[in-house]
Amino acid sequence: MRLLLTLSAVLAAAAPALAQSRGMDVEIDRAQRVQLRGAASSVIVANPAVADVTVVDASTLYVTGRGYGSTEVVVVDAIGRTLFQSVINVTAPSAGHVRVWRGGVATEMSCTTGCAPSQHQAPAPASAPDGTP
Repeated sequence: MRLLLTLSAVLAAAAPALAQSRGMDVEIDRAQRVQLRGAASSVIVANPAVADVTVVDASTLYVTGRGYGSTEVVVVDAIGRTLFQSVINVTAPSAGHVRVWRGGVATEMSCTTGCAPSQHQAPAPASAPDGTP
């Protein structure tokens, strides 16, 4: 009976991490809220050039897309339990931008009432093994 209680306690403690371990898509220059089920003590961002995390309070974070690509974000509590772990995929905006191709060079344009070059470099297109797009 004691083993069953211990196993239940371990699964209950791991539940927040398991529930929040799916991948997350974030558009570049946009933020998404992450609500934790416990108080965060440390936040680890594998590649800060791809995503950034802002801690609002002990249980609320915002993940911001900074550059195209993927990175991992891990949040742990004071005793090292994982509260959040996710691969963050930073993607192009779904609206308000265009990509202009000139030869093999792409320029991201941010558009509102007019279009202007974005601060970010467009992701390279997938190419065939022989190097052709």
